Amino acid sequence: MKPTSKELTATQRMQPGVITLSGFLGSDTRALNEIIADDAAMLERLGHDPEELADRMEYFTRTSWSSYLDEELIEGKYKAQTDVYRGKLPCPYGHAGLYRKAITRLTNMQNGISVVWTSLNIHLIKAHCFFEGRGSAFRIEPETLVKALFE
Repeated sequence: MKPTSKELTATQRMQPGVITLSGFLGSDTRALNEIIADDAAMLERLGHDPEELADRMEYFTRTSWSSYLDEELIEGKYKAQTDVYRGKLPCPYGHAGLYRKAITRLTNMQNGISVVWTSLNIHLIKAHCFFEGRGSAFRIEPETLVKALFE
């Protein structure tokens, strides 16, 4: 499928050095719309939607927001830690607003799966079903994220 002008602009903003040093697409050779379509199809097969995942990620980030250098035990089976840094990042799609630089690390202690995300990842998943390209620093595989958040 041919990318729209909005997707082309977002793709340009996702390149290394534009918004972040390493960018959002990693070594993935697929077009942005293909990355999103593939991840959306995986989520559908898993029986979840992007908003549900993003809401759960936001819950863990918010709950562990003050946990700097320490982990919070949440719901008796998750360990979460959020480190907050100076600065904010814009959405590469051009949405209004800025997203605080924060990194959340979550471990599901029952299945041993750990995932890492940023505040911007939460927005990109919720608003765009975008989990970043393969090989990018903050790519989250949808299947791994579902297992970490819901199993």
